[in-house]
Amino acid sequence: MSKSLSPFTKEQLLPQEEMLEVLKRKGNLFIGIPKETSFQEKRVCLTPDAVSALVNNGHRVLFEAGAGEGAKFPDTDYSEAGAEVTKDTAKVFSCPILLKVEPPSLDEIQLINPQTILISAVQIKTQYKAYFEALAAKRITALGFEFIRDEDGAYPAVTQLSEIAGTASVLIAAELLSNVNDGNGLLFGNISGVPPIEVVILGAGTVGQFAARSAIGLGANVKVFDNSITKLRRLQRQLGRTIYTSTMQPKNLLKALIRCDVAIGAVRGKNRSPILVSETMIENMKNGSVVIDVSIDMGGCFETSEVTTHDNPTFEKHGVTHYCVPNIPARYSRSASVSISNIFTPYLLKIADDGGIENALRFDRGLKNGLYFYHGILTNKSVADWFDLDYSDVNLLIF
Repeated sequence: MSKSLSPFTKEQLLPQEEMLEVLKRKGNLFIGIPKETSFQEKRVCLTPDAVSALVNNGHRVLFEAGAGEGAKFPDTDYSEAGAEVTKDTAKVFSCPILLKVEPPSLDEIQLINPQTILISAVQIKTQYKAYFEALAAKRITALGFEFIRDEDGAYPAVTQLSEIAGTASVLIAAELLSNVNDGNGLLFGNISGVPPIEVVILGAGTVGQFAARSAIGLGANVKVFDNSITKLRRLQRQLGRTIYTSTMQPKNLLKALIRCDVAIGAVRGKNRSPILVSETMIENMKNGSVVIDVSIDMGGCFETSEVTTHDNPTFEKHGVTHYCVPNIPARYSRSASVSISNIFTPYLLKIADDGGIENALRFDRGLKNGLYFYHGILTNKSVADWFDLDYSDVNLLIF
């Protein structure tokens, strides 16, 4: 008697785990880049090279005429890169994805279509409740690039701009010390037989690190103050050398300020920068010495600091030149634009490859961390607490 053969093996007849496929269908993006209208904002969030990369990947970019002029990128560079250039502001704001450096104004929000995706800075410290209410009314999905984390858990946009601000603070100090700017005529540079310039840096974060690196590179003597021993230790390790470091001991700080030619403030607080240098300490500094308060956007860490502008950046108090301009990276708009563009472009390509913002937020925790509005629902606890607004946990909305 012949034995019947089963079309299935024993293994195939056993219960199997079900494999659910997560489909990622690549999408095409339509990105609008409006001209920045905020005071003294000259940066643009995508360079022509970045636009070319996006267009070559099948995406559309609508660029408002003149948006790149502040960063010295002419409209022709963008049109040659494949962007559509228009003078119609409303048309740009009607794009499904909006890319900005500064958050949009209330008037600009009125031009945005409902359900638009907005990627820009949030600047929670200078924001107001009506801004978030306007976004909610338009059911906008918004990401703040200063909240986005990378795979190492760091904030790439904040780090990049802090690097620029730290480096720039030393370059600005060097300009202000020259005779051209009625300074003391001192040169940053280790000239044989000439005592080096003395620099005091308050804060051992990214700004302080890059300020120290630039000052040391120019031959200055650098002293860094911070109340975190861990940050001071990490700073020395990153600089690859041993420098003078100290906690914020008033006696040591005053002694350093009396001798220094340049003092750079780079300390941020939770809601406001702490005032670490009193007016009395400023009175004891050398005539013609320079203060660069990088922390001025959070109130400043020198008691004598007052907000200035890029057009009138300095004032003198007790014989000390103060530079207290917020948004220092905008002074170097082209470099800052390239830096921001380097952050934006990979994220935009990733959003497209993942099949849209919904999937990208599911697959990328760091990108999800940047989300503060999801279809008009506030998802950021810090914003909610700051402005007394209701919010929902993003993980209950996207899973």
